[in-house]
Amino acid sequence: MKAPPEVVWKLLIDAENWSRYFPPEDQVKILSGEPQLALGTRYSRVTVGFPMSLVVTEHEPLRRLAWATTVDGDETGSSAYHGWVITPMDDGCHVLTEETQQGPWFLEELGHKRPGALYRYHQEWIERLARAAEAEVAGKAT
Repeated sequence: MKAPPEVVWKLLIDAENWSRYFPPEDQVKILSGEPQLALGTRYSRVTVGFPMSLVVTEHEPLRRLAWATTVDGDETGSSAYHGWVITPMDDGCHVLTEETQQGPWFLEELGHKRPGALYRYHQEWIERLARAAEAEVAGKAT
């Protein structure tokens, strides 16, 4: 991304406003009182149509953000872990996002019924994050 880590980080930790640049994330609510994501923050969101409960498990400013996810109402014990890694570069930063899932719910709902849906979702999210961060940098330059 042609934006410094500070700009990308600010967009990532502002969870209740993710929908400003990624409209599908319009149902995010921080439940534990913080204004932004921090270590231990509990929040809820609806992803690809499913309500989920999350907790931030890694929060290394400007470098790494990650959360653990459970699906509301899932009795199978399925879970997911989503991480973002920001690496500074001369002309901005490189952002890597990756998610792993475990359990029958993810296999059935996302693997069998919606193959590739989560991959496409995350790809669109990172592309829109890049555009938002680059637009913010361009706006400051004018």
